[in-house]
Amino acid sequence: MTPILETTKIVDEVMLARRSVRGFLPTPVPRTIIEDILKVSAKAPSGSNIQPWKVYVVTGKRKEQITEAVLDVFNDPEKNVLHRPEYIYYPKNWTEPFLARRRKVGYDLYALAGIARGEHQKMHQFHGKNYEFFGAPVALMLTIPRVMEQGSWLDYGMFVQNILLAATARGLASCPQAAFISYHQIVTDILEIPADEQFVMAISLGYEDTAETVNQLVTERAEVKDFVKFCD
Repeated sequence: MTPILETTKIVDEVMLARRSVRGFLPTPVPRTIIEDILKVSAKAPSGSNIQPWKVYVVTGKRKEQITEAVLDVFNDPEKNVLHRPEYIYYPKNWTEPFLARRRKVGYDLYALAGIARGEHQKMHQFHGKNYEFFGAPVALMLTIPRVMEQGSWLDYGMFVQNILLAATARGLASCPQAAFISYHQIVTDILEIPADEQFVMAISLGYEDTAETVNQLVTERAEVKDFVKFCD
């Protein structure tokens, strides 16, 4: 196999292997590995090379503090109603095929978790695992300067994807999480994030717990013909 074909095979395998994991082992991740992941991820393209990202690597007591504070609000309806996201992640009005895709992944995930339709308390408890970072030993909390506009958010997505792929290539599992955006103020206060930075999302990072049933989730992808139009 030629070097180009071998490289293509490796890159494709990493992209195909990447998936969102919702159960991690407590095994620590060496700081050098985290630094390596972020170093190569910073090669992501950005308009005029402005590189509009900042990362807070959170472990240990500070991560536990975030979990405790967010769960305290999440589990209290009176407190929870006071917290709202700074930006809207999902559409206000769902259309097809997006609604069907969302429902299917939700049904599949709850089925693996042993949660039946209508078991709202169990759903709530399962959703709460987001705020425990699914047991991951490392959390990456990402921010963007508030002065940046929509184009920089596009750049940011490429940076995030680089992180996920770089982690996968090193044998680590990950889970990008928008669940924390409703609790951006809690994260901001605990990490002392400056007011001129906006919280974007979290990424849980660590080694997969292969005994966790929900990690068996396999998400479907549309065929190329379903989302591509070749214009000659």
